[in-house]
Amino acid sequence: MDDVDYRILNILQKKARIPNVEVARQVEMAPSAVLERIRKLEKAGIIEGYEVRLNPEKFRRRQVAFVSVAMARGANARTLGDALAALCEVQEVHFISGGDDGYLVKVRVANAEALGRLITEKIHGMDGVAKTRTAVVLSTLKETAKIPIDAPNPE
Repeated sequence: MDDVDYRILNILQKKARIPNVEVARQVEMAPSAVLERIRKLEKAGIIEGYEVRLNPEKFRRRQVAFVSVAMARGANARTLGDALAALCEVQEVHFISGGDDGYLVKVRVANAEALGRLITEKIHGMDGVAKTRTAVVLSTLKETAKIPIDAPNPE
């Protein structure tokens, strides 16, 4: 990857649906050359896909919480992680270390009642769950899936 690839990636992270012609204009290249670079970045797995960001309030999903899930002794970490990831309310699943090895799970639900049902009826019912601890989000200042990228320094 070179400086132009990094510039293209930064442009696409800001607006994935930007027309190829506009990307080409910004990096001062022919549209066909930019399209070829984007396809190479996709093929190399650098660009994994393109997503639409929906407004969670329009879908009654305004409540965000982080649930720390401690594993029971002898539990299969991968099986538990896969089960957590399969829940439609779950947006992120991270295997973490610390006091209680287990998972940190980001969930998005309609309200506190729905959060309670998710935890008591679904998560607590899973094999391998010893206990949970929940932190309810009161407000969000920043939420992004963008990865900070910088062009390499010339040597």
